[in-house]
Amino acid sequence: MKLHLNTAPNLNIVRAYGAGQVTVGMQTYTSSLVISPHRIIPDWRPTTVIELTSEDLQRIEDLQPEIILLGTGNRLHFPSLRPADRAVGFEVMDTAAACRTYNILAGEGRNVAAALMIGMPPP
Repeated sequence: MKLHLNTAPNLNIVRAYGAGQVTVGMQTYTSSLVISPHRIIPDWRPTTVIELTSEDLQRIEDLQPEIILLGTGNRLHFPSLRPADRAVGFEVMDTAAACRTYNILAGEGRNVAAALMIGMPPP
């Protein structure tokens, strides 16, 4: 699904997402990633909530966001882990919803990070 044009060219904005891919700016990613308004961590390790470790969450927390959005793939799956810093907002949703929510918050100037799990698309 195509989202919208980036009206703030200095920010990382999700332009499109679909089965097995997310496009940020002009770059399409086919593996899990973390995005924030000014940084992208490509090839983020987990592809499912079951694979999520505290070290994976720490990589996101190192960006010092005020809000972390966890996109869990095509469906919502709640992880057993939460960020160590309880002051950080933590929202879990499917990856499509995480992309939309991230764009809104980043566009508002919020310090947000979206950890987007992109597994293999269904056969």
